Amino acid sequence: MAALVCCAGLGHVLPAQAASVSDLVAERAEQEFGAAMPQRGYFDIRMQDLAIDQGEYIREFWIDQQTGKFIANVVTETADVYRVWGAAVLTVPVPVPMERKMPDEIVTEADIRIVEMPWGRLGAFAIDDPEELVGMQVRRMLVPGRPVPRHSVIPPIIIARGDKVKIKLKHGALQLVAKGRAVTDAHLGQDVRVVNLSSNKTITAIARQEGIVEVLQ
Repeated sequence: MAALVCCAGLGHVLPAQAASVSDLVAERAEQEFGAAMPQRGYFDIRMQDLAIDQGEYIREFWIDQQTGKFIANVVTETADVYRVWGAAVLTVPVPVPMERKMPDEIVTEADIRIVEMPWGRLGAFAIDDPEELVGMQVRRMLVPGRPVPRHSVIPPIIIARGDKVKIKLKHGALQLVAKGRAVTDAHLGQDVRVVNLSSNKTITAIARQEGIVEVLQ
């Protein structure tokens, strides 16, 4: 007998809709992972010896989160219980370089493609969001087709050692400008050491844009 669901306000009941076993397993796997589930992740369900392809719900479910191997007891619309098993592979779309990228190059949207990869292959420090990769400057060579470690890219350097810069000093409503030369590299918003060419003193400022640093008071 099919499970029944009451429809409030309609005065009658309708049979509950069966779902594919793969969808039921994916739903339960997501519940098991909870907050640890990657935002863009999904489960690639690989069944073994599947006796049924539709079910009402899963009554018992076990999964090894490291390997994705699972066992599930699926209840059918006739209230029969079937045990199924297989692998629920947590998968994410990942940006990878299409060609080798060398240090100091800037990653553009045309440089990457999206591939589907098992989450276990990425590791904790791989970039899985293309918005976190496009526009970044390469720090260590990027290999085609491989996930990009976060430490391999940095925000673009906007002040390079030896660059001539304008030093802006704000003190209330007063703003002073002096000429300087950068002693260190810096990306946007990073501290940078510069020499004030008027006083010949080395100070610490903040990189605001190309050729401009600011001293906060």
